[in-house]
Amino acid sequence: MDNQSLRDRLTASFLKQEKRKAVTFLRDGEIETEISYLQLHQDSNRMARTFQELGVAKTDRVILCIQKSLIFVIAHLALQKIGAIAVPLNPGFKKSEMAYLLQDADAKLILSEPAKEGLIKEIDSNLTTLIVDTRRPYQDIDFFRSAPEEYAGIEIESQDPGLIIYTSGTTGKPKGAMLTQENLVHDAENIINIWEISETDALCHALPLFHVHGLCFALHTSLLAGAHVIMLDQFSPETVVNALAKKEGQYACTVFMAVPSMYGKLMDSLGDRKPDFAHMRLWTSGSAPLLPKDFKRVYETFGKEPVEREGMSETGMNFSNPLRGKRKPGSIGFPLPDLAVRIVDPATGTDVAAGQTGEIWLKGPSVTPGYWRKPQETNSAFEQGWFKTGDLGNIDKDGYYYLTDRIKHIIISGGENISPKEVEVVINQLAGVVESSVVGIADERWGEKVVAAVVAKADANIKPEEIRAHCKKNLHDWKCPKEVVFVRELPRNTMGKVLKEAVKNIF
Repeated sequence: MDNQSLRDRLTASFLKQEKRKAVTFLRDGEIETEISYLQLHQDSNRMARTFQELGVAKTDRVILCIQKSLIFVIAHLALQKIGAIAVPLNPGFKKSEMAYLLQDADAKLILSEPAKEGLIKEIDSNLTTLIVDTRRPYQDIDFFRSAPEEYAGIEIESQDPGLIIYTSGTTGKPKGAMLTQENLVHDAENIINIWEISETDALCHALPLFHVHGLCFALHTSLLAGAHVIMLDQFSPETVVNALAKKEGQYACTVFMAVPSMYGKLMDSLGDRKPDFAHMRLWTSGSAPLLPKDFKRVYETFGKEPVEREGMSETGMNFSNPLRGKRKPGSIGFPLPDLAVRIVDPATGTDVAAGQTGEIWLKGPSVTPGYWRKPQETNSAFEQGWFKTGDLGNIDKDGYYYLTDRIKHIIISGGENISPKEVEVVINQLAGVVESSVVGIADERWGEKVVAAVVAKADANIKPEEIRAHCKKNLHDWKCPKEVVFVRELPRNTMGKVLKEAVKNIF
């Protein structure tokens, strides 16, 4: 690729497709706003100028902590145009989570909702805050509309970072994976090529935008391909079913990207209904394992086998089952173009024999150069240029890859990564708690559910409901344990390390 700048690639796509619809935004299932590629280009230019007038410069971090909306899309694109670094955060984060992330990102500016204004000021009164009410229709949000379309030209190199995605780690503190222009462009173009995304496609976008799945794999890919994005303000089974079932009129979807828990809710919502989905050409699943029985159920419900794939915040998409070819339930498929893969014995750092299980190591143009301001964590994540994923896996005789476990014990529930340590820290704050161990156990709906084994003080009269309430006060709901059991002591090895697999056997 001659030009690795996401800005220039997107600009070329916008101008090529200028008269076509870029995004149709649905709120509560109804069309709120439609915007053409030319309007997308012009409005993101005005937003870029607005950011520059607010003092945002190249490599400055700008936090996007707002609900899924067109203004989120415009702001993200504008930051790419001026070489700033977008830092999307889940707007549902609580105070303790936000305090750490705001300090770590060291942002120049934050876009946030009115309801979060007081919280942000409480955490950092000096942080420039731009309050945006995303419940208002996009056309009524006018703080950037009077700005000229011209913004100060910025030279952007392929290795300049364009995005920081925070991902949980075993230490309990989220790490910001830096993604460069080359990372972002290569990842999007890989997906376009292997899944044959084109201007004839219409993506039903029901994923969050603060995650690589929704922002990079879905949005970047669609806009670079010149496709039409049918963007839902949130995931609602009935709204998604109605959108997917449309075959004519203002929009007709052809592609759907989702996590396994979404498919479960869609199929439960459909019940015995059998809408015609024959016009849909591609159903993809990722961010968590899809159980083989659910693979079959998706096929029976929607008429096509899902394309399972694997990716990470640090690497973009790594593996995919073939668009044209056999799709194996439970497999993540084949490596994407230009990705080198090793399966390594994590104890020795040497490749395992064919068919054996080891840690998956990766090297390629989509892999992060490292974690934001965390040199020690970056050094630990790489070995002679290879990124150590922390995932255990193997390869079968046909070359299909499988994930079998996670070294780092990160829990994946509903497509979200959850750090057990972060939840344990919150539980251990309670006066009656001695210690806790948080693990994920298999769950048909969520892939995994968070559970906690807790050792309480002898005189404590603490109840599971109190622990769950304390977690909900301090953590986003999907991080909170769905089950809590009390134990006399946690299982440990001779070195005093808690045995996580033994903890799982308690439940």
